[in-house]
Amino acid sequence: MLNQLKSLLRAARHAFVSLPCAKVGAGAMAMLFVASCSESDGAWDPYADWQSRNAAWYEQISATASQAIAKAKAQYGDAWEDHCEWRRYKSLWKSAKYDSKLATDSICVQIIKRGETGENAISPYSTDTVRVNYRGFLMPTQYEAADGTLFEDSYVFDQSFIGDLDPATAAPSLMGVGGRTIEGFCTALQYMVPGDEWNVYIPQQLAYGSKANNSIPAYSTLKFHLNLTAVYRAGSGVQSWK
Repeated sequence: MLNQLKSLLRAARHAFVSLPCAKVGAGAMAMLFVASCSESDGAWDPYADWQSRNAAWYEQISATASQAIAKAKAQYGDAWEDHCEWRRYKSLWKSAKYDSKLATDSICVQIIKRGETGENAISPYSTDTVRVNYRGFLMPTQYEAADGTLFEDSYVFDQSFIGDLDPATAAPSLMGVGGRTIEGFCTALQYMVPGDEWNVYIPQQLAYGSKANNSIPAYSTLKFHLNLTAVYRAGSGVQSWK
């Protein structure tokens, strides 16, 4: 299985997309992003220390979100959400009374664009159907090119649009919120309103956990670029796109 995933990743290098990442120290950067080479043949291994690297990456993202939220609350009080682009949302699959105090019980969200306001600002329930543009990434990995240049890429494992997202022309995917979506993805959708565009970071505990899923290795922290375009309440019917 691992060899098949490596082959897939090498063959799909064109599907990588360069991404900015949170600022971290040099030691943490090495732990998080630098893939290693096989001792036997020197081949690039993007999955080296995969579980620990993914855990460390999500820990860094969670810390970045928590620090930004704390700073906004201290400066703006109850109006902090108007001045902060980060959110942390506990999984909606867990009881409201449940609190393990673990960062991995929550997803982290970075707001790119804010959506509808007023009566049009409706968030979907788990029983609803939505239209959403999405692109899913594995964690960024830094490696060395033939000329010695270091660069960082993230493998796109699934997407509903090609190239840069243009909500005016992209054909959004139709899906049930509580259908076969993973826990973290389902939670994110239920906090969005039409027009929202977010980067969503999901720890492996709220994704596929210890099981691989197609080109997604086990223990993967996932990042989704999401744009919610429409919400259809259960039983109300689904309108045709465009």
